This record gives sequence, structure tokens and C-alpha cells, in this order.
Amino acid sequence: MKKLIGLKKTRSAVFISGTGTNLKNLINFSHKINSPISIKIIISNNKKAKGLKYSNQYKIKKQIINFKNHKFAEKKILKILFKEKINFICLAGFMKILSKNFIKKFKGKILNIHPSLLPKYKGLNTHARALQNRDKFSGCTVHLVNSKLDSGKIIMQEKVKITKKDTTFSLKRKVLKKEHKLYPAAIKKILR
Repeated sequence: MKKLIGLKKTRSAVFISGTGTNLKNLINFSHKINSPISIKIIISNNKKAKGLKYSNQYKIKKQIINFKNHKFAEKKILKILFKEKINFICLAGFMKILSKNFIKKFKGKILNIHPSLLPKYKGLNTHARALQNRDKFSGCTVHLVNSKLDSGKIIMQEKVKITKKDTTFSLKRKVLKKEHKLYPAAIKKILR
């Protein structure tokens, strides 16, 4: 058996805007012995983001950044990330688009999870769009972040079957379950 003692974990940040279910999942994953990440800071553009409660619960630093001035916000975030020696970023329901300049500083080290089978349904309302088009399948995608919305290199995808009974709510629930398995798997793939 390989010795896992002294396994150096990558200092990571998670960016959120909402409920933080993927954040909570990533925190639990980061506590596992075979996880390649250690979450050092949570960044949010929304001071009302429910996911911020996990910062207190798990004793992880948090920063709320006002995005009224995008350039200024990104400068501030970069300062924080460099101070915390962050080498890897996970976007988990982060509702802001990062600039080319920002992404360049972390090239190949920013992952995002998206609730559709990309390249289908970039952007918002993915479940409603999949149902409207009577798709047989939906799912989720983990991809590298580039400067185009939901267009970076796909790392992994997971499918879910859409049934006649599905609503946006039930589909969202099904996809979220898959997201919680897929995101850690994709992180391992990238960092191992």
C-alpha cells in the first residue's frame, strides 16, 4: 500500500454566490486523506450567500467582495489569493465572469462545475432549457475556466436521464447529486 503520510495538499479557494451545496461537498472531500486539496478560503460576491455559513462551521477564512467595480474586485481577490498562497480555484455556483487577465494568473488551475452537458446550455436556466427541448438526458460538466462563458476544456461529465415526470426542481436535484460525485473526481484527475 502506498504511504499517504505527508501527502501535500494543494492550497485551494472556493468561489460561491449561493447556497454552497457544492462548497460543503468540497469541504467534506478536502478532509479525506486521499483528497489533493486543502480549502483555505471561501470567496463570495454575495454577502447573503447561504454557503458562507460553512466558513464558520468548518473554520475556513471567508471574504465577501463587492463586484460593483469588476476590475477593482478582481485586484482585491488576487491580493487575497496570493497572500493565502492559493494555487487552485474551484468555482461552485459563482455567478460572476472572471476576466481574461484574472484567468491568466491561474492558467489551468481554475475549475468550474456547470449543470448541463456542455457545450449544451451554457449560462443560466439549464434545467428549464433541457426540459423545454424535451431532451432525454441532462447532466453536469466540470471544465477548466477560460475567458468565454462555460467554454473551457471539459474534464469530466456525468449524465442523468430525464423522465416525463421531471420538473426543473426534480431535475436540479438529480443533477446536483451527480455534481457532488463528479467535482471531487475531476479535481483528483487534474491534481494527481
